[in-house]
Amino acid sequence: MLRRSLAALFLAVAAGWAAPVAQAADGEVTVVSLNLWHDKSDWPARKRQIVTELRRLKPDVIALQEVLQHETLPNQAQQLADALGYRAYFSSVDAADAPRRYGNAILSRRPMLALDWAPLQPADDYRTVAHARIAIGQRAVDVYATHLHYKPEGGDIRRRQVTDLLARIDANQDGTPTLIVGDFNAGEHAPEFAGLAARYRNAYGARHPGIADDAREHSTLNLKQYAPLRIDHIWFDPRAFAVVDARRLFDRPDADGVWASDHYGMQARLRLLPRNQDQRPR
Repeated sequence: MLRRSLAALFLAVAAGWAAPVAQAADGEVTVVSLNLWHDKSDWPARKRQIVTELRRLKPDVIALQEVLQHETLPNQAQQLADALGYRAYFSSVDAADAPRRYGNAILSRRPMLALDWAPLQPADDYRTVAHARIAIGQRAVDVYATHLHYKPEGGDIRRRQVTDLLARIDANQDGTPTLIVGDFNAGEHAPEFAGLAARYRNAYGARHPGIADDAREHSTLNLKQYAPLRIDHIWFDPRAFAVVDARRLFDRPDADGVWASDHYGMQARLRLLPRNQDQRPR
């Protein structure tokens, strides 16, 4: 079962923490995913662009991948959270006191009720899943943020990671609506995601049905650097959510020609469905 060492603390303080910006529509949650490309290119310029756009969008939850910190670089997720007035939760297989740490993060402008993380198998791939239970009005939503194996030929490794991820979600499951967000390093319809797709729907795919994973106009890989492929995903439980909108972010450079990342971002706005009293947790 995922570690819940901080759950009690956040349950105690959540009621006293107010969101720093205006609330989204009642019963809706807006989620953004972005691979930060660690500190490549001009991070200060990229950070300014990312902060400006996220401040405008005011998403409830932000999942970040390739988050880096080292001796001369404060944690990138915390930098963004501080600029936005959000809370940040960072997960890494690197030791907490290591000078260099690399991993995933979840940012939220809503109260975080519980936080935990776990490594994904196989251990030598150094992948993690971060989990935050987040208050959305009078409801709670479980957000899982991850970054899967990167090699195109690594479908078997990704399948193993998805199996591990789903098992960890099941161990946590108590009927709370679930979102799974991140850089999956393969298209929505890749065979290694069959187990995931059997239970969850892809927000962008649901909003844009029938599109190919490698369609240029839907790629989440920056076309200035890569062949088109949509590998950044927001998966949702269709029993708990309906998609209102899903779109790409950061898919053009700023006025100075700076790209936010080597990935485009992904945003989904989802409506929480009424509770089904007959529904049982998986």
